[in-house]
Amino acid sequence: MDILNKTKEAIKIPLSGGKRLFLGPGGLGQISPKAAEEPKVKALIDDGSIEIQGGRSSKPGGSKGKAQPGNKGGPAPGGGSLRHTGDR
Repeated sequence: MDILNKTKEAIKIPLSGGKRLFLGPGGLGQISPKAAEEPKVKALIDDGSIEIQGGRSSKPGGSKGKAQPGNKGGPAPGGGSLRHTGDR
């Protein structure tokens, strides 16, 4: 889930496990849906300091787990590492 800092100041968002997400003014970050249910995060949402955008986390360049056309997962043609043995 994307999270947006709507304030004009940097804020730190408390997450589970003692972690924190630091966002600058107008900054955008990502948190898990579970973290969005934390009481401290909900309080920041309720007072308008942060806004949750989208229902799912997004992965750059992703296509919902489907392989991209032409990507067969093997080494690049003509590339890759070759092992040379013997005297030269």
